[in-house]
Amino acid sequence: MAEDPECPAAGAIRLLAMDVDGVLTDGVLYQTSAGEEMKAFHVRDGMGIALARHAGLEVAFVTARASAVVRRRAAELGVRHVLDGVRDKRAALAALVERLGLAAHAVAFIGDDLNDLPAFAACALSIAVADAPPRVREAAMWVTRAPGGRGAIREVVERLLNAQGSLEAAIARYLEASASAEQ
Repeated sequence: MAEDPECPAAGAIRLLAMDVDGVLTDGVLYQTSAGEEMKAFHVRDGMGIALARHAGLEVAFVTARASAVVRRRAAELGVRHVLDGVRDKRAALAALVERLGLAAHAVAFIGDDLNDLPAFAACALSIAVADAPPRVREAAMWVTRAPGGRGAIREVVERLLNAQGSLEAAIARYLEASASAEQ
């Protein structure tokens, strides 16, 4: 596999884990007067997750908030690992890594705030979104150009898959699967 010259760990990543609010969304929490939760997800981030899955990467959502909206979005995207209502993201991530039979050097985590810092310590590749607070950006190995909820996931996936030399193959598998589904 080709390695990203800025981060040799990118070539070994098998699990892409991420926070949700502020990473997969823009971090704004919407509630109706009835208390129903709403979240906005960027379709390009969804495509990034689809490409990651077509490249053979495991994808996980690790979030402090328990949310039916997040579980539904995960199901739409085929994300099998949803760890919600998590207070200790480091422990939750470590348990998932063990369950999947992976090592920490095969894990990347994308976060946006202080409660993500423990997960950064439990993985080989820590990534902060562009609009994360300075302390979080400084703790990360990578910082995206895109803010959370606005294409940051897609950016990370393309960069990882480029580093692994598998982006074009993942795109081809995605397009082939899409064409088969239309028939």
